[in-house]
Amino acid sequence: ASIPLFYILIFSVPYRRMRMIAFLNPWADPKGSGLQIIQSQLALGSGGLFGVGLGKSMQKLFYLPAAHTDFIFSIIGEELGLIGNLAVIILFVVLVWLGLRIASKAKDSFGQFLSLGLTSMLALKAIINIGVSCGFFPTKGLPLPFISYGGTSLVFDMLSVGILLNIAKSI
Repeated sequence: ASIPLFYILIFSVPYRRMRMIAFLNPWADPKGSGLQIIQSQLALGSGGLFGVGLGKSMQKLFYLPAAHTDFIFSIIGEELGLIGNLAVIILFVVLVWLGLRIASKAKDSFGQFLSLGLTSMLALKAIINIGVSCGFFPTKGLPLPFISYGGTSLVFDMLSVGILLNIAKSI
């Protein structure tokens, strides 16, 4: 029942329509709306298993727009390869696991729900950013927690971890 509503919401606004078309077929406009995802996938693919070396990325030199924010995962993949990307993913899995452990051991229900919400927020931001970089989701403009350049998002991610640590201290 909600499919027609989603269709109207996505295709009634031009920039949303362009993002969805670029997501479905980035090669339809490789120099326009599909540029980001194509360059992101080129960066991921050119990194190989071990990468081209730290600081030696070619895609961040004006080929991949927003390489330091939205597509930092692709640059990590190019410079550090699959091993570097797996390390980033493993670190996020550990962060989520520790956050869920804090949630399960919190003494009151408010602490449980708060830590569960903060952990879910960080996990969702990471999943969406990594999915966008790999081409699994449409471009969203969401930074990778703790890694992407940016002020406000980093401040709130750090506040979230600070609150999680405070909850963990009371366990």
